Order: sequence, then C-alpha cells, then structure tokens
Amino acid sequence: MVEASTSPGGSGAVDKVEPIDNKIEQAMDLVKSHLLLAVREEVDVLKANISKLVDKISVLERENEVLKTNASPEVLAQLEATQPSQAPSPTPGAAAPPR
Repeated sequence: MVEASTSPGGSGAVDKVEPIDNKIEQAMDLVKSHLLLAVREEVDVLKANISKLVDKISVLERENEVLKTNASPEVLAQLEATQPSQAPSPTPGAAAPPR
C-alpha cells in the first residue's frame, strides 16, 4: 500500500488534492471563458458578413429588375433560353435572416 501523506497524522494527501482540484477547476473556467469569448467574436463577425451580403443581394436584385425592365423582349427571351429552369425566387427580403 502506498501512502501519499507527507505530514504527521496522514492528512497531507488531502491537503494537496484540494488545491489541485481548485486549480483544475479554475483552469477549466478560464478555458471556458476564452472559448465563449472567441465564439462570440466569431458570431459577431459572421453576423456582420451576413448583413453585408443581404444588403448586396438587395442591391443586385434591384439592379436586375431595372435591367429586366429596360431590356428588349428579344434580350429577355434569349436570357430565359440560356438560364436553366429554376424555382421562382422569393420576394426580396422574405428570406432575409433576422439581424
């Protein structure tokens, strides 16, 4: 049998275990805090990117509507002939994610 006690009375092992447990818990809390901070920062960056992309989609949809309105029927027919069939696009802003 191995004894971990270093002090008379046999309580040395217990005295060392508690501070180690506390340090492990503090280290885990620190890691958790850093991970949460990193995730929050990444979420903020992604939200900003999504917002920019949604704005760009809106601009491009408006430009597309203007171009379709001003294009000749022959150009529109040619455009429709070259495009693969696809489901109708949703109305602008209908599928925009919440900000």
